[in-house]
Amino acid sequence: MIKMLTYNELIELKNKLIKNEIGIEEAKNECWKDFKKGQRSWHTKDWKERRVKIIKEKCEICSSKDTLTLQHLSHPKKFSEYSRELTTEFTKNYIDNNYQINKAEFTEHVLKNHDYVPVPTCPNCKNKRPSKRVTKIPKFRCTTCKLEFEEPMYKSANELITIFFEDEYRYEVQDKCFITKDKWRNKQKLANIKYWFQREQLKKMESETIEKKAFLLYLDDNIKYLSFEDTITACKKCASNFDLNNMELCPKCKSHYKGIQYPTCIQCLPEEKRKEVQEYIDFCKKEWEKNKELGID
Repeated sequence: MIKMLTYNELIELKNKLIKNEIGIEEAKNECWKDFKKGQRSWHTKDWKERRVKIIKEKCEICSSKDTLTLQHLSHPKKFSEYSRELTTEFTKNYIDNNYQINKAEFTEHVLKNHDYVPVPTCPNCKNKRPSKRVTKIPKFRCTTCKLEFEEPMYKSANELITIFFEDEYRYEVQDKCFITKDKWRNKQKLANIKYWFQREQLKKMESETIEKKAFLLYLDDNIKYLSFEDTITACKKCASNFDLNNMELCPKCKSHYKGIQYPTCIQCLPEEKRKEVQEYIDFCKKEWEKNKELGID
């Protein structure tokens, strides 16, 4: 039988990881090896046994006693979310402390992973993208210095990289003239490429540190969730309104539900404000119905 790790088992796993009694890959495997898609913690025996000791006799929002549940006010993040956030944070610190990079390595990376599409420039004033004429000759005319010429000048990728290493903010290196060779074919400028280059360098050096820290945060999140720390007892109606509609019972009238970002429900607003809001809601409904008839999502 497939079983999820219990609350106490997650705490034990976290402590083993902190004490280096277990490696990050082994910890992840222990946590997820028996995971099955569709499993929910509230289906487990451990959850049900501890829930009985926590849940109250009535809804803490509306005082109803019908179909009570434990409503979590916060939910765990995914491990991948923590991993991305920490990678970004580590990258920023790494770049701040390692601003200079090896020019030869960077050049090799750029040329290997990108196609270069040079930007035409005026041979006189170096203005970018001179006007190309269809019938007149010479074929090009600079819109800045008015020079007419047959062929524009182009800088090589190596020339641009040299300029970039001299000054990242130079006019010449601000174009997205490098296209990734992957299926996405993203257009990038050298500053973007440098960021991702340094990010990859960091991941190679600090991948285990980032993975471990992200996984510990992930475990903390799930331990908090299973502890029932951030929960209230709610009836089915209040719980579904909170989870599905992001709504809660109005604290003023205790009768109508409101968006959690608003202080009261519409019915409790001053008359003029209530009328204004209702008109806006009616307008949005009409627009939605009109778009539906036209087949516009």
